[in-house]
Amino acid sequence: QVQLVESGGGLVQAGGSLRLSCAASGSIFRLNVMAWYRQAPGKQRELVAAITSGGSSNYADSVKTRFTISRDNAKNTVYLQMDSLKPEDTAVYFCFAQIGVSAANYWGRGTQVTVSS
Repeated sequence: QVQLVESGGGLVQAGGSLRLSCAASGSIFRLNVMAWYRQAPGKQRELVAAITSGGSSNYADSVKTRFTISRDNAKNTVYLQMDSLKPEDTAVYFCFAQIGVSAANYWGRGTQVTVSS
């Protein structure tokens, strides 16, 4: 059984920063890609940023110059540093992990990020 637990969401003013964390626990043989997705009210879930076990990352164009994804493989944890936040970044942010040889997908329950103007 694998669990992903997010933390770090909250309310922040536009221009501010937040740092999200997601820790994976349980039967983890190999942690492959880890990523952050977000879903705003009435919109589809979208990829924000992803990072491989080797450290290669990619970002949505809308966050590319403002967000930074990183991971600590020893702690099975992925982070998302969010700077220069905008009201349009308001969403529930979900942690994603692809684990094991079978590349099974796991999701966290989400953490709310609200950016006020």
